Amino acid sequence: MALTVLQAEPFVRLGFFMAVLAAMSVWEALAPRRRRGLSRLKRWPANLGMVALNTLVVRILFPTAAIGVALSAEERGWGLLNAFAVPEWIAILIAVLVLDLAIYLQHVLFHAVPWLWRLHRMHHADLDFDVTTGVRFHPIEIVLSMIIKLMVVAALGAPALAVLIFEILLNATSLFNHGNVRIPPPLDRFLRWLVVTPDMHRVHHSWYPNETNSNFGFNLPWWDRLLGTYQDQPRDGHEGMTIGINLFRDPAWERLDRMLIQPFIGPADSYPINMRETKDGSSVSGALEKGKEERN
Repeated sequence: MALTVLQAEPFVRLGFFMAVLAAMSVWEALAPRRRRGLSRLKRWPANLGMVALNTLVVRILFPTAAIGVALSAEERGWGLLNAFAVPEWIAILIAVLVLDLAIYLQHVLFHAVPWLWRLHRMHHADLDFDVTTGVRFHPIEIVLSMIIKLMVVAALGAPALAVLIFEILLNATSLFNHGNVRIPPPLDRFLRWLVVTPDMHRVHHSWYPNETNSNFGFNLPWWDRLLGTYQDQPRDGHEGMTIGINLFRDPAWERLDRMLIQPFIGPADSYPINMRETKDGSSVSGALEKGKEERN
């Protein structure tokens, strides 16, 4: 049974990933939320190429991924949930919730520590916002994220099925909440109590630092509301907001080779949480002016 789950995991995840990616791509074409700033042809090859590269790196460095760690922990009795007689469905529910909280906290960490922000900002440097933004992460960030996830899975003693469910949910919701799709406002307000919606997460991709440092959730929206990082709408509105950060405004940075070197270029700048803008917005003014100069 354990071997079957381990063997099936890559194919199950790939199947869900391809299905959600295809569905969101069609939805974006039929009902876009914003007009595209750059064509798919200029952005998608590099963004999707990053997926292929990251998948290769993870499979080489972590052959059994998180499910393998979960199965090993269960076999050896490691982790909190394996130390108590917890009904399986409760253990699965707890594990999914804790893993989602861990991803939220990890996301905040990557915004708070300048050298981690350097890695993560490649995700934010995308000049547009659509389904492929949800898979655009630097390979070093992916490796660090996997190490954190493996430690959480082992310490928690998460069931293998819970890990598989969480991985599928995380991939699917990341594609969904980065979608350039139009959802009626009343429905969006309702969905925000259940899942992170595209309009909610798009605020996180604004080039204003106080908006970049909000709405960190990928899957469940509750952590942002409970921990004070929720922001309802962007100050410039969804159609008028500028996506990205003040660095890397040249579309040439959308090439795969140049995306890979972004963490090593330029200063950490004004975006890490410990460098947040002042209440009067003075610190962001310089960042925006710098960005405008680079655009021109």
